[in-house]
Amino acid sequence: MRRLRALVTGRVQGVGFREYVRYEASARGLTGYVRNCDDGRSVEVVAEGADEALQALLEVLHVGPRFARIAHVDSEYSEAGGGFARFSVEY
Repeated sequence: MRRLRALVTGRVQGVGFREYVRYEASARGLTGYVRNCDDGRSVEVVAEGADEALQALLEVLHVGPRFARIAHVDSEYSEAGGGFARFSVEY
């Protein structure tokens, strides 16, 4: 089990990006959260689970939902903390 932290920038707020990430992460059995950042142009994703599932999630973060425009995805991996029961959208 590992943790992925990703910061996705571009047109990712107000286009359904958080729900897209919640669906994709949950479908892969990942736990964690997604939330908008205060800058108005980026979203933070923290996910924990199996390496293959995290890699698959990272790939879909580069695509995004239909109306999103991804400019950059900055990601890093670390040891999982195990503090999440499910994957959620934080407001």
